[in-house]
Amino acid sequence: MLVKFGGSAEVGLGGRTRVWVCLVLVLGAAAGVGVGVPLALRVDPGATLSQRLNTVRSLLQDTPLFDGHNDLPWNIRKFMHNKLHSFNFTAELKQLRPWSRSSWSHTDLPRLKEGMVGAQFWVSYVPCKSQKLNAVQLTIEQIDLIKRLIDQYPDHLRLATSADEVEAAFKEGRIASLIGVEGGHAIQNSLGVLRALRDLGVRYLTLTHTCSTPWWPVSSQVTSSDITHLLWLNFPSRSPFTRGGGGGSGLSVHGPRDRPRGPQRTQGTHLLWQDVCILFSNGRRDGDDGDDDDDGDGDDDGDGDDDDDQSKNGGIVMVSFYNYFLTCSEQATISDVIEHINHVRKVAGVDHVGIGADFDGINKLPVGLPDVSAYPSLFAELLSDPSWTISDLRKLAGENLLRVMRQVEQVRYR
Repeated sequence: MLVKFGGSAEVGLGGRTRVWVCLVLVLGAAAGVGVGVPLALRVDPGATLSQRLNTVRSLLQDTPLFDGHNDLPWNIRKFMHNKLHSFNFTAELKQLRPWSRSSWSHTDLPRLKEGMVGAQFWVSYVPCKSQKLNAVQLTIEQIDLIKRLIDQYPDHLRLATSADEVEAAFKEGRIASLIGVEGGHAIQNSLGVLRALRDLGVRYLTLTHTCSTPWWPVSSQVTSSDITHLLWLNFPSRSPFTRGGGGGSGLSVHGPRDRPRGPQRTQGTHLLWQDVCILFSNGRRDGDDGDDDDDGDGDDDGDGDDDDDQSKNGGIVMVSFYNYFLTCSEQATISDVIEHINHVRKVAGVDHVGIGADFDGINKLPVGLPDVSAYPSLFAELLSDPSWTISDLRKLAGENLLRVMRQVEQVRYR
């Protein structure tokens, strides 16, 4: 399982705004990745957009496009009260109320197919107000919803809990469907609940969302520089975020203001990360919000220190499509997404970049990337840059994330 910790600032999905970045620490060691023998593709310099799109579609037929975060399950709860008999996933939801009236709705099966999505992490989110109340119940209800959704559309979706199962689903022409849980408050301070969630098929957990837990604070509330002390003090028997404690769990940090920074990061994460690779899901490059960075992290210039960590430990940074992450404003374009992808690639390397769009969890999207159907357009634009090879695009699409999953799985059995 991957474990993430996070936070956000304003309000979004039915009253909450999601301004956050996820960092997933994944336990692991290197392993090979491969879905099959890829086609020998190439694109000529000066190829037209149509020609590049054809090349991208061929590429995505043998390499799964693997997105790290989609909040459709919360929208089903919000709009349909989890009553799947009233929900037609094969319909064009943008033509149906209430979906057509919501700026938070970007996902249905027709658009997933058009976008050539091969694998997706579906997120079980529950609000922070459920902490110390019914967070565990709500979390299990959302996991149940995701599984029922998968079961209701067996020709299109398949539950996946490992890299091999992702590849098997892709070969069958089905979208590999994985489960993540958003917010450490979901486990109510119980390692037993954490292990039970893994048994239910959950493969990542964010440490926090917008609220601290008794065992992990959002960074705005941290005064101690020893995050490791917090973890080991509050989980004295064995930290769930080191090998063995959570059955191969990893650790994810979520939120530009809610991940360990400065001395907290260097002291608090050195121990935790010595056996892990890191994944920023729904990420942006640090220092992009233009705000005063007074938390002592020493990285207010966007120089990508966090990104550089990925190349050292085999991790991955997955780029979000949220406009506020991209431009710190309500407006952004596909070019802004590409700028962020290229920044991560430059700092961390092409082996450490991926996509974590956060469709259905954000309401401000770039021009050119309105919903899940638009992934090929992004890849076609990247292909116009001669520095992006077909091999590079395969890594961005899904090979990097599959490698990270395999690293988690290998460390679990050490």
